[in-house]
Amino acid sequence: MHQEYEKYTEQDLLVWQLLFDRQMKQLPGLASPAYLEGIEKIGFRRDRIPHFGEMNAALGQITGWRVEVVKGLIPNKEFFEMLESRGFPASTWFRKLEQLDYLEEPDMFHDVFGHVPLLTNHDFCGFLAGLSKVALQFIDHELAIELIARLYWYTVEFGLIQEPEGLRIYGAGILSSGGESVYCLGPQPQRVPFNVAEIVDTPYIKEKFQEKYFVIHSYRELFDSLPQLAAIIAQKVGQAALV
Repeated sequence: MHQEYEKYTEQDLLVWQLLFDRQMKQLPGLASPAYLEGIEKIGFRRDRIPHFGEMNAALGQITGWRVEVVKGLIPNKEFFEMLESRGFPASTWFRKLEQLDYLEEPDMFHDVFGHVPLLTNHDFCGFLAGLSKVALQFIDHELAIELIARLYWYTVEFGLIQEPEGLRIYGAGILSSGGESVYCLGPQPQRVPFNVAEIVDTPYIKEKFQEKYFVIHSYRELFDSLPQLAAIIAQKVGQAALV
């Protein structure tokens, strides 16, 4: 599959501009510096829908990663095999104007604006590749994939990081959401230290803002947690087999 760039409409560009402007107005001071630096390195602009070929040329020079076109959500095995080979799946279609604030299935704005900037960070990319290796070891175990999905959810999608400047956002699900990017750092939700054992025992929420966010202190901390994740999953899978 490839990005049919010439088929984008004026409404597609308008959707990109409206969402880009909204997030770029509020994310400075809320988002992780690594994410904001990634936006500059990739060269996102409000007046131009990102071109996958140009993104991949930039990513290839920085971390060796690339963005691969998919129609939408893909099977677990295909997803993790793509990550293992330094590819990140992304759709190329945009939500409608009436869907600016919420969309159940990720569109290109979420996939590209939310995820791609941190693909310029070596430690974060190492975590994604390492997580995929753990997942592929247990790809035929439904319980194991569910536990890995929880870790992915509470980090890659809805993670927070304690930076020297203060608490910041790095999860793509927050970074692409106008409402949650403000809510997650406010007084209402619970914020707790990053803990793999607690995360895998915490079901995630899809239909509303998260009630709990896990806070890392560095992107290296994510990568360093993978041996513990593998050990926990092996134990839980073994216990389940005895039932």
